[in-house]
Order: sequence, then C-alpha cells, then structure tokens
Amino acid sequence: MTGVDFALNDEQLDIRDTVRRFVAAELLPREAEFLRHGESGLPRDELRELQDRARDFGFWGLATPEEYGGMDLPAMTRSIVHTELATTCVPFRFGGTADNILFHANAEQRAEYLVPTIEGDRLGCFALTEPGAGSDASAIATTARRDGDDWLINGQKTFITNGNDADYAIAFAVTDRERRGITAFLVDRTAGWTSTPIATMGSWHEPATLFFDDVRVPATALLGEVDKGFELAMRWVGSGRHAIAAQCVGIAARCLRMAVDYAGIRQTFGRTIGSNQAIQWMIADSETELEAGRWLALRAAWDADQGADARHSAAMAKLYCTGMVGRVVDRALQIHGGMGYTKDLPLEWWYRAVRAMRIFEGTDEMQRLIISRDLLRGHTRIGGHVA
Repeated sequence: MTGVDFALNDEQLDIRDTVRRFVAAELLPREAEFLRHGESGLPRDELRELQDRARDFGFWGLATPEEYGGMDLPAMTRSIVHTELATTCVPFRFGGTADNILFHANAEQRAEYLVPTIEGDRLGCFALTEPGAGSDASAIATTARRDGDDWLINGQKTFITNGNDADYAIAFAVTDRERRGITAFLVDRTAGWTSTPIATMGSWHEPATLFFDDVRVPATALLGEVDKGFELAMRWVGSGRHAIAAQCVGIAARCLRMAVDYAGIRQTFGRTIGSNQAIQWMIADSETELEAGRWLALRAAWDADQGADARHSAAMAKLYCTGMVGRVVDRALQIHGGMGYTKDLPLEWWYRAVRAMRIFEGTDEMQRLIISRDLLRGHTRIGGHVA
C-alpha cells in the first residue's frame, strides 16, 4: 500500500478542535440531565436550537453539496467529526443533511422535499426494512399498484429510524413481482400512513413500524424510475458504515479515558486499582483495539475519498469497530464497578446503546459475507490493495 497519509492537515485539525469546543460547551453540560430524564432523545425543538448553534460554529451539512449551502466535507474529515461528536452520549447530529437518495429527485421534488429537509423544516424517513426483509432487502412484500393515474401502497415497514416523527417517508414497494421490480415513492404522512414506536434496549433510539393501507399517492410521488428503486436504495444503504466505525472510535476513546482516570484515583487495600495487573491488562487491551479501530475507520474513509469502491474496507471497519466498542465499554464499566452501572455515568447507557451498532446498517454476518465474498471472487487483494 503506497500513497496513504492519515496525518491530519491544518484544516482537519482546526475542524477537530472546533467540534471539541462545541461538544464541551453545548453537549457535555447536558449529559447528566439526558442520562436521568432524556433517554427518548432530544426534543425536536431543542435539537433544532442546538443545530442552529452548531451552524454558528460553522457546521452545517457536512456531506451536503455547496450548492445547497453545505460544507461538502471529504469522508476522512467527516470521520474525524463523527469521532469527536461521539465522545458524548447526548444524541446530537449536525443539521443541513438529507438522505442521499433525495439528490436523485427531480427539480420539483427537490424543492418540496430535499431543500426543506436540509433546512430542517421537514423530516423524512427511509422506509425499506420489513418484518420479513431485513438483510435481504430485495425480499420486501409491500406493494404499489396503479389505480388510474395514482398508485395504491399496501404493506408494513419496521425498524424505521425517525419513523415516529417524520412527516414524509421514502417508501419502497414492489411494482413488478415477476421481474422483482421495486419502486421508490415520496409519501407524505398526510397521505394516510401511520406509525407506532418500537421499544428497544437502547431506549434513546426508538424506531417505528409503519403501516400502509391503500395509501394513495399521485404519479408525481415517484422517486426515480418505475421498477428501478432497489438500485437507488442500494446507493444509500451502507454509505454510513465508515461513519458508524468512526462513532465507535469516539465512544471507545471516551470510555477508555474514563477508565484510566478512575483507575488512577480509586483505591482498594491501600493502593489504586490501576496498580493491579488485571486492570492494567483491560486498559492495555482496550487501547490496542481502539488504535486498530481508528486506523480501520480512517482507511475506509480514505478509500471513499479516493473515489474507489470502499465497500470492502467499510465492511471491515464496521465489523471490527462495532465489536471493539462493546468490549471497551464493558471493560470500562467493570473497572468502575458499581458506579459504572449507575445512571450517574454514561457507561451503562453506552453499554446498551452500542449493541445496536452490530445490527443496523448491515449485521456482523452481512459484513463478513461482503468481506469473504470479495476475497473469494478476487475482487480485492488479501491484506488490502497491496501495491
């Protein structure tokens, strides 16, 4: 491997330091209240207020093209931002973003959905997963049939992020069963679809089940071409895997720092617990795994910036980092003992929250399938793009 330089340039260092200041000033002071009372997430108005403050810091639309007022940051720079933002448990996200698939909309749809979503005036959800179609998204059962100039959508979606709050859905439905044609539709909630929350282990992330019962939409609701929606969906699915890896690095770094600090002051039997080999080994293992995860996350982002097919490196980064962060959080909680199990610290919250990372955006098993398939078919070289 040649030509790879992960050293941060001056712009990236400045962005990293600015995000750190924002986290310290706006998010860390909210942690205690969130841990005790706010596990359902930040209220939409409070999130919007924080996003506006972040805009004053210069952060708006990290990946959004400049023509829409975004920063259009390279993937590696976004990875740095995601890592820093993840060092707090307060579930904040920068504003100015929209699902990538909306950029494939026509001019009228961009004005009605894309631009208002970027500005925070509208909220959408990506409705693909179904009770019988998770990892195998092509197996969806929701249907859309023509009724004059309109379409009638029937089916059910599940585990949909933002599904309870969204005012429109990007819904995928079968339009040609024989040819496995799937079409994407932009469906306002006012068209008649309903949602119910799904209680989960990490209660801050409350996905939804969506119900479509003869929901009528006009032909103008079509996103892209008829029967070509699955190809559009696959451009979006998996695009966030290196971002998830970066978030895992940020969480693990905060937890390890907490563990090291606590091990240096907590005393038992007349000495600090950090003097015990058992604690030292947990710290050493965590640091080693964290550093490996950091490089995998950066490598996946670097591949994306080169315009290369980054699916292989992103799959490796997500697979490793989502497992790594669970182990690091577990060790940090163990080092803190009973205090780590309380809601006074974010460790127990992270202990629950990070478990979902091995499931969404592709399960561990799907990542292993991608990695092994690439190697067995000769699509990549063992050890990674060796020169």
